Amino acid sequence: MTPERPESVSVLRASDADREEVVERLQEAAADGRIDLDELDTRLGQALAARTLAELEPLTADLAPVPQDAGEPLIIQGGVHGVTRTGRWKVRARIVVDGGMGGAKLDFTQTGTRLREIELEADGGMGGVTVVVPRGWAAETDEVRPGMGGLKDRVRGERLPGAPLIRISGSGGMGGLTIRHPGLWQRWKMRRADRR
Repeated sequence: MTPERPESVSVLRASDADREEVVERLQEAAADGRIDLDELDTRLGQALAARTLAELEPLTADLAPVPQDAGEPLIIQGGVHGVTRTGRWKVRARIVVDGGMGGAKLDFTQTGTRLREIELEADGGMGGVTVVVPRGWAAETDEVRPGMGGLKDRVRGERLPGAPLIRISGSGGMGGLTIRHPGLWQRWKMRRADRR
């Protein structure tokens, strides 16, 4: 007998990253004076003990939404040797990436960003651009011109509540533009790192 699939996203298990995000928001709320230290202590205990997203949601539901970063765009250039952004890196609301000759890879799977929308302007150049997003994120690629290298949009599944939407524009250039979820090998490495 196979287990039934959850009817709602809220019954999904919470990850360490989900708990850390809530803890960070609670600490910021306490620093701003929106909740007092006793309430912070209570909510932190609940956040760290939470097993599902449903248990995490009410802990920040009464807090102001996270403001969108309206600052300067993050500019990433692949150049001759290529560039990779992976692990925990600062995500801005607007990113401009050029694959250059060596290519560019942006891996969002461990960023923990709280932005709800990210504008990504891409030029595949000769080396191409690869964008890796966690499952539950959504991608909009209607504004991308495939160019000679083409566009491969492999992001599937429904967007989870609160998960970012990446709006991609630009051109695949000669190297192409690929947006996808982490592969099997990458997921295995992340699970192994989480156990340490």
